[in-house]
Amino acid sequence: MDLFARIAVTDLPRAIAWGDALFGAVESFAPNDVEHVWTLEAHLHVYAELLPEHAGHSSVTLFVDDYGAFLAGAESRGLAPSSVEVYENGVRKALFHDPDGNEVGIGGAPPGAED
Repeated sequence: MDLFARIAVTDLPRAIAWGDALFGAVESFAPNDVEHVWTLEAHLHVYAELLPEHAGHSSVTLFVDDYGAFLAGAESRGLAPSSVEVYENGVRKALFHDPDGNEVGIGGAPPGAED
């Protein structure tokens, strides 16, 4: 099974630059002229699709193994979360918004519980 999570965008080159800054050095490819795919792990993909009429309404959440390292990597590439939440159980979630307003949440285990 593979998972492809779509983010609808108005400007594909801008979305590619933003996604590259968020996801870092991961495998990516363009299956056609209106889509760009980032392979985050085996069988786990996020893709931007040129769909102006739906842009800004996408929401994707990823739960990563090393929350701190992911956020530090995104920051080193010029992206900071728009907000950070910590739930009662210690789980953390950072929200990033692309130029169209789509939301990408990055979740992580409580401090000290990461592998």
